[in-house]
Amino acid sequence: MARKRGANEGSIFQLPDGRWRALVNLGYRNGRRWRKVFEAPTRQEVQQKLNNALVDQQRGLPVAHERQTVEQFLNSWLATAVKDTVKPKTYRTYSDLCRLHLVPGLGKRMLAQLSPQDVQGFLGEKLNFVRCPHCERRLPVKDFDDHQKAEHPDTADKTASPALSPRTVKHLLVTLRCALNTAVKWGLVPRNVASLIDPPRTMKPELRTFDPDEARRFLEAVRGDRLEALFTVGVSLGMRQGEILGLRWQDVDLQSATLTVRYALQRVDRKLQLTSPKSANANHTVMLPAITAAALCAHKRLQEQERLAAGQRWQDTGFVFTTTVGTPIDARSVIRRFHAALKAASLPHMRFHDLRHSVATLLLAQGASPRYVSELLGHSQVSFTMQTYAHVLNQTKREVAAQMDAILKPVATSVATDTNTESLN
Repeated sequence: MARKRGANEGSIFQLPDGRWRALVNLGYRNGRRWRKVFEAPTRQEVQQKLNNALVDQQRGLPVAHERQTVEQFLNSWLATAVKDTVKPKTYRTYSDLCRLHLVPGLGKRMLAQLSPQDVQGFLGEKLNFVRCPHCERRLPVKDFDDHQKAEHPDTADKTASPALSPRTVKHLLVTLRCALNTAVKWGLVPRNVASLIDPPRTMKPELRTFDPDEARRFLEAVRGDRLEALFTVGVSLGMRQGEILGLRWQDVDLQSATLTVRYALQRVDRKLQLTSPKSANANHTVMLPAITAAALCAHKRLQEQERLAAGQRWQDTGFVFTTTVGTPIDARSVIRRFHAALKAASLPHMRFHDLRHSVATLLLAQGASPRYVSELLGHSQVSFTMQTYAHVLNQTKREVAAQMDAILKPVATSVATDTNTESLN
């Protein structure tokens, strides 16, 4: 007679409808006994599920819960683990990636049954296939334009391909990894299957930056513009656009020529809001170059004139850069003026954020300390600065080597001459 199963070994029995059920004891929680139930059409399948659960239990891993879908978990994760722990704009990004891509692609699968193969297939689908916005037909990315011309000629020139870039697909994987890390902590799954998937290869975009002559031409092009000081701050200090727009006069000390970065202005849910800077190190104080201090002084006088002209319509928000009635400036308005200034100076198209890269490359090319540049930009680590601008540092190293060669060249020539003389003797 076969012995009965021991404690915590689980049990298997057949249901009246012919299906098989397994139970495993999970111990006691809050004074109640907890069990995990598995069901399958055959005894062999339910035995395998029970064995996997017992192995996880012996390894100290949580036993997976099978009744929750990926969609249900992602909604719970966003509401309880994300919304109150990240910035509003970051939450919006996570929410959009889940709503538009992760839930439609993986939401119906059971969370406990999600496999690396499911995740890999989902990413491959996002990289290689799209759906026509007109007929919902699934198409390879390379065939999308031909399909539009053949099937929807009236809208072909107006319809952009909905294909996702490798960078966006990588963000999908990162978001899923982050969510499943929480699922592991909550004991919903024994492992993070997304961590087993390699991200798609992405091409690092080439940085477009100003050289010294271009920086001077740009500042000349914005001379006299009511936002001249804003662009001067961007070119000289490398602050992020949101940080510049979030500057308040109480953060600027013109007498000591210092500026403290405390907030960033972002549009969240259609409203402009002050948020904390991107990283903890982003909250820092910097010394103002003379040209920047002068531009801010002139801007303060201009703003006072605008306040008097606006009269009762003026709103005293305390921001350094405002509209003509004192309200915060929207980033889109700044970008339009920025691109107009580039065109006026006959400079190539670039992003406003590239001004930040320009500051770093200009300073490093002049031999500034990477630690100082890192502090100026508010980077969390000097290593990040050195990695991001390695090409500039390599050029600087070559110049330093050339300078050392120039210093030691007379000595080296003398040594070589003495050596040749001795060999002749």
